[in-house]
Amino acid sequence: MAAQKKTSGATVSRRGFLCGSVSAFTVLPRHVLGGSGHVAPGSKTTLACIGVGGQGLQNMAAFLQFPDVQVVAVCDVNRESDGYLSWNWSKGKESKTGGREPARREVDAVYAKQQPSGHYRGCRAYTDYRDLLAKEDVDAVMIATPDHTHAVITLAALKRKKHVYCEKPLAWSVSETRQVTEAARAAGVATQLGNHGQASAEARVTCEMIAAGAIGDVREIHASYGARFWKTALYETRPSDTPPVPEGLDWDLWLGPAPERPYHPEYHPWCWRNWWDFGTGLIGDLGCHMLSTAFKALKLGHPVSVEACSTKLNPETHPQGTMMRFEFPARGAMPPLVLNWYDGGLRPPRPPELEAGRPWGGGVLYVGDRGKMMGHRLIPEARMREFGKPPQILPRSPGHYREFVDACRGGPPAGSNFVDHSGLLSEVCMLGNVAVRAQKKLLWDGPGMKVTNDLAANAFLGRESRAGWSM
Repeated sequence: MAAQKKTSGATVSRRGFLCGSVSAFTVLPRHVLGGSGHVAPGSKTTLACIGVGGQGLQNMAAFLQFPDVQVVAVCDVNRESDGYLSWNWSKGKESKTGGREPARREVDAVYAKQQPSGHYRGCRAYTDYRDLLAKEDVDAVMIATPDHTHAVITLAALKRKKHVYCEKPLAWSVSETRQVTEAARAAGVATQLGNHGQASAEARVTCEMIAAGAIGDVREIHASYGARFWKTALYETRPSDTPPVPEGLDWDLWLGPAPERPYHPEYHPWCWRNWWDFGTGLIGDLGCHMLSTAFKALKLGHPVSVEACSTKLNPETHPQGTMMRFEFPARGAMPPLVLNWYDGGLRPPRPPELEAGRPWGGGVLYVGDRGKMMGHRLIPEARMREFGKPPQILPRSPGHYREFVDACRGGPPAGSNFVDHSGLLSEVCMLGNVAVRAQKKLLWDGPGMKVTNDLAANAFLGRESRAGWSM
């Protein structure tokens, strides 16, 4: 969280203190601005967007709204096609057209409206992120590719001292996540994971409720999510048919470091989440959202053990549902804690404190010595009314995307930067998948990054990259 400076009785966040308003901006090459990682106060932060399907287009649209950001390039292995998740589910989950050409057109259209002539053709489109990084002298990149390519692209950007916004989880495996975290530490650039809820007021209130002792010492957490939001796999083994690769899609680039296999529509554009080789399951997709506040409020570090069970398990596709149990040691005055994860419709028993008629589904339940809290509210509601609001001790966020832009421009680190928060958060989520595959309780040496009671389980911490894709 940002440090605070008190002036004349008022509380001003460090972000607000450092980042004043700027009335005019200039787009200049990075080499003019004073070196790697530096953005001059009167210039725009130049941004390239890598992976512009469903979520990538959402992110890009948000960054296009900032007057101190200039999107100069987009990149996607797919030229243009339908079938991407729109996130407007009232119109159907798969109703978005995505790819580098729709993204390029959108950028040009937004900036054209800002030109007296009404015309703009300044955004460049790339198929290969390596070409983009070699040719574009940008300040920052946004990465929203499938999970299995997060690490290789992020590492390439960090090597060039680019600021990085990456979708969750940070990487596909425990070892990749650790590698990215350490690369970010060495690069010293601004970073942010795409777990937007960490910037919400509710996340701050949850931390303040726990700090105020609203439920006493927290000893258990139960986090549950319903069925996966993407289409269930039609296969438990790899499809045997080999339809042609759609025109405009570079399948080899899409595979990246993952093991080679023929194209099939069961993998792309967004069914890849079903497959172990590409996706990270619901714990990878939603864990970084749902568990972020718990990690901050309760100062969670490495767990000492993890165990998991699941519905039917096979070596190709993620199970329909999982349950995971992470044991964390004491942290200073905070006692040991057990974090339980449930997905695929599996969930803990309904808490007796919850009033009859109130829904009991997905969410995060905190269990303390003196009560329980669902999200940021005590249960039952009468207990919440009795306790009231906790003292505000944390600054509120200017917004998840804004945090990243401010960090790029010399402000404080973003709330979900890789080094201080989201690297470890992602790593613990990926450790849950290791336990699912091992199907036994694993004792974990976090600093040493190894399972100590089952050496064979260490094989699930990472994998060899495909030839030509070494990280």
